[in-house]
Amino acid sequence: QVQLVESGGGSVQAGGSLRLSCAAFGYSFSYYCMGWFRQAPGKEREGVAAIDSDGNTIYADSVKGRFTISRDNAKNTLYLQMNGLKPEDTAVYYCAAALVGYCIRPIIMTRYTYWGQGTQVTVSS
Repeated sequence: QVQLVESGGGSVQAGGSLRLSCAAFGYSFSYYCMGWFRQAPGKEREGVAAIDSDGNTIYADSVKGRFTISRDNAKNTLYLQMNGLKPEDTAVYYCAAALVGYCIRPIIMTRYTYWGQGTQVTVSS
């Protein structure tokens, strides 16, 4: 059974940093595109970043230059390093797995099959 477990959320002040992790269980993690999404209260879930099986990355314009997605295939773990956090980054962050090795722009929910339970990130001004 496929399971994605996020961790690393928390509360920080604007300008601070957080590193999210997503541990994957039950499937061949290294073969597939992985993504991070976020959902703020009252808003739709949006794609933040994605990384394919070769390590190629894509980012939403809103986080480009501040967030870095990476993966450790030996540990079956996905990461999101978030620097220069802003209050508008406040949201529940989800990791997701696609069943293809390549990632497509834009990063949209329908291309991803498995989802984690989410981790809260709160940025105060």
